[in-house]
Amino acid sequence: MSENAITCREMVELMSDYLDGALPAPERVRFETHLAGCTGCANALDQLRTTIRVAADLREERLADEQRELLRAVFRDWRRGG
Repeated sequence: MSENAITCREMVELMSDYLDGALPAPERVRFETHLAGCTGCANALDQLRTTIRVAADLREERLADEQRELLRAVFRDWRRGG
């Protein structure tokens, strides 16, 4: 790995900024260079894009009561650390 290479862990930390167009040009080049050679990171970025697209279309009123309550329960458990 070259001295200038980005690790997969760093890639995950930079993905949101990359998608927002907030990475400075040199960092974007390093990001895209890693992306070109790493299927795992390319897949993770695609999954993040899909998640953002799907989440943007979610509306509370579109959820069935059961789904809404399940999400609330998951959130409550998450807040409790469980």
